[in-house]
Amino acid sequence: MSTTAGQVIKCKAAVAWEPGKPLSIQDVEVAPPRVHEVRIKIVATGVCHTDWEYLYESGKGMKFRPFPLVLGHEAAGIVESVGPEVTKFSPGDKVIPLFLPQCGECERCLSPKTNHCRKNWENTQMGVLADATSRISCKNQQLYQFLGVSSFCQYTVVPDTSLAKIRSDAPLDKVCLLGCGVSTGYGAAVNTAKVEKDSTCAVFGLGAVGLAAVMGCQVAGAKRIIGVDINPDKFEKAKFFGATECINPDDQSKPIQEVLVEETCGGVDYALECVGSPAVMNAALESTVEAWGTCVIAGWSETESMSVMVEKILMGRTLKGTYFGGWKSVQDVPKLVDDYMNQKLKLDEFITHKLPLDQINVAFDLLKGGKSIRTVISL
Repeated sequence: MSTTAGQVIKCKAAVAWEPGKPLSIQDVEVAPPRVHEVRIKIVATGVCHTDWEYLYESGKGMKFRPFPLVLGHEAAGIVESVGPEVTKFSPGDKVIPLFLPQCGECERCLSPKTNHCRKNWENTQMGVLADATSRISCKNQQLYQFLGVSSFCQYTVVPDTSLAKIRSDAPLDKVCLLGCGVSTGYGAAVNTAKVEKDSTCAVFGLGAVGLAAVMGCQVAGAKRIIGVDINPDKFEKAKFFGATECINPDDQSKPIQEVLVEETCGGVDYALECVGSPAVMNAALESTVEAWGTCVIAGWSETESMSVMVEKILMGRTLKGTYFGGWKSVQDVPKLVDDYMNQKLKLDEFITHKLPLDQINVAFDLLKGGKSIRTVISL
């Protein structure tokens, strides 16, 4: 057992005290894990657009969650200690915390149709664990745990059903990306769209999720992969991941869906929306071919609605969503780590910047300015 087991750990965290304000590096206290909980030393965390969006656009495209909180949900670390009744983890295990649980027992976990386990779901969505409290505090005040994870903290506590044990030789500063963005985009293509060999695909939005979707289309054998983004700086990277061509909607004289339908003689077989904008979702759907076109929404928005012309669906198109790329989290994330270690999956190439925790606000600036794909924060 570690020397800190059973004790409160004092460490650093980037705290969001209120919406719209930069994160603040604070000394925090992380309580020991309770029943069916695991305390982790976070080694590396990615900075995801959802973290930025929650801080700066809370209540716009995201449902409101309580402040103060510790953001971060895409990470990798090492088990420091385990709570009572935890049987699948031991101190020293390398792990990836998961915002999507997999209890392995509920109706959804037992169904091959979905990965949407709801164990502790209502609580973790509101930033608390099973007993409706958080394990992180600062100045005698509870800090909520974003999506039940809070990886912008040197230590965190998560439910044992929201944690994937991975191989001991995996580099944590790379595989942390499998905690959200890369898994989501890659799975959107291979699991949810089920992209077929020799098909034509369009990927809307070439951030980390979109580039991972491009990679998934290539792995699936698509013959034409069109990247769509208003930032042409993303095009070179997209072609590296497998895009055969890239289009900037701002350079076109007509709506992007019309351009794509013309370019592909009727529309693409698969469109993957990786932006989270209802207008882009509509464009993606309308870019697909009549009769069998499939549009998958991977971009995140919780509160906005999209309007669809019924005829677009009646004529044989399919519109579907994906959450965490359709992966059953606890069982599939270790397999994705294996794929990376066996050079079947790219991760290193998503990482454009590496920064220490005290530079977390710089990471947000890089993300918002379109200068980074993924910044990995070392803790």
